Amino acid sequence: VKARRGGQSATSDWMDIEKKRGISISSSALQFEYDGFCVNLLDTPGHQDCSEDTDRTLVAADAALMLIDGAKGVEPQTIKLFKVCRDRGIPIVTVVNKMDRPGLDPLDLMDQVAKTLDIATVPLNWPVHPDDGTFVGVVDRVSQNIIVYDRQGAGTEVVPQRVIPLDDPGLDELLGAEAHAELLESLELVEMAGDEWSVERFLAGEVTPFFFGSAMTNFGVG
Repeated sequence: VKARRGGQSATSDWMDIEKKRGISISSSALQFEYDGFCVNLLDTPGHQDCSEDTDRTLVAADAALMLIDGAKGVEPQTIKLFKVCRDRGIPIVTVVNKMDRPGLDPLDLMDQVAKTLDIATVPLNWPVHPDDGTFVGVVDRVSQNIIVYDRQGAGTEVVPQRVIPLDDPGLDELLGAEAHAELLESLELVEMAGDEWSVERFLAGEVTPFFFGSAMTNFGVG
C-alpha cells in the first residue's frame, strides 16, 4: 500500500470512492504466489459501517492479520472483529504498524493485547530504535540477527537491508551504547517473561505472533 500523496491507492481498492478517500468500502480478493505457496488475500473494510461484510468474509478465511496502530493500540473495532475470529477458531497474526512514528512501548502494546483480548502474545521480531529514536530495523528473534533497513530506499518495493548478528560488537557504534543496552534488556525481558511460541497453539487460536514494522517505509514487512 503506497502513500495517498504518492498518487497510488491500494491494489485492492478498485472503486473510485475508495481511491479518493483512501479506505476500503467493499471486500476484495487478491491471489499471488509467494515462497512456493498460493496466497489468497481477502481485504475487508475495517470501519464499523461495513462490519457485516467483514463478518461474512471471515467465514472463508484460514487465518487473519490483526493490524494494530503502534500509537493507538487496541481499538473498539479491533475487539469486535477479534471476537468474530475467536468464535470461528481463526488463527491470528498480529502486525504492529507505524513503528516509524512516536507510539506506545512494544511491551505495553503486547500487554494491552494480551489483557484486552485474552490471548497469549509472542514477538517473533522486535523493533530497533537507535539513540535518536528513529526506526531503523528489527531483531529477528528466530535467527538472532538484526535487520537494518536503508532509509534512502524507504517506500520502494524492496528496501535494501543489512543483516547483523545480535552479538556484533559494532552495534554499540551503530545504535549508540544506551539504545543498544536498552534493546538487549528488552529482549531479555521478553525471553524471561514472554509466552513460548507454538505452531499448535497458534493454529488453535490460543497464541498470536507479533511482528513490528512500518508499511509506509516498508521496514519489517518482509
